[in-house]
Amino acid sequence: MDEELAGQGLLEHRLIPRYDNSDDIEHGVKKRWCCNISDSTIVELKKQVCLAGPLVLVSLLQYSLQTIPVMFVGHLGQVCLSGASIATSFAGVTGFSLMLGMGSALETYCGQAYGAKEYHKLGVHMQRTMLVLMLMCFPISILWSYTGNILTFFRQDVEISIQSGIYAFWLIPAIFAYGLLQCQFGFLQTQNNIRPLVISTGITSLLHLVICWTLVCGFSFGSSGAAICSGIAYWFNVLILGMYIKFSPTWTGCSIEGVKNLSSFLALGIPSSLMLW
Repeated sequence: MDEELAGQGLLEHRLIPRYDNSDDIEHGVKKRWCCNISDSTIVELKKQVCLAGPLVLVSLLQYSLQTIPVMFVGHLGQVCLSGASIATSFAGVTGFSLMLGMGSALETYCGQAYGAKEYHKLGVHMQRTMLVLMLMCFPISILWSYTGNILTFFRQDVEISIQSGIYAFWLIPAIFAYGLLQCQFGFLQTQNNIRPLVISTGITSLLHLVICWTLVCGFSFGSSGAAICSGIAYWFNVLILGMYIKFSPTWTGCSIEGVKNLSSFLALGIPSSLMLW
């Protein structure tokens, strides 16, 4: 009998820790809960940082491709700087933000295809998105061609409006490359393949600094040269990622399916674009 009581007491001691008062009980429960939460949180936090950290870096480097030319234009005078700043803002609202919003729909479709291991659909979705974005670039280009006239119509300073029109006109090649770049980003990002994005964007940003100094300061191309630099940088980045995707195991080549079901993409792309706009 004594042995059974001793065994029962030992069992209770091991399963249910004894505390002297309610404060000790509350402290023990919180300690066990915090340990469990901390372990799972740290593991999940590491995963998020490994994925989100490089993406944040890529976003900052991409943003620098538009800000670096404006910094170089600042050495040309206040009028040129004001014109480049207004043109950059105008282009961001009427062009770059639309490309970014429409391209975000690709992440949804590619994410579903990659999760279902239907890798052949990744390229199809990317081709469909490229087609839609390239078609969108033409009306945007026409709008940018009349940036100076639009600003003058809204009674902006004439000299600044002229400089803005010049800068926006030479920025037109960049919008086509930017649209393709968003498609490439979505294709790789949904596969958790972030390293090529970091490497290509880093190389492009360094090259962008050299080209901006060469055209703006070396050859004295002025604000138009700064805008041309943005186009060169974006197209260079597209070229690097294009070569990588060409030999990617999930790229199955061009398909006629890429020109079909455009309405289904627009049904998701237009709301996504309006959210960012």
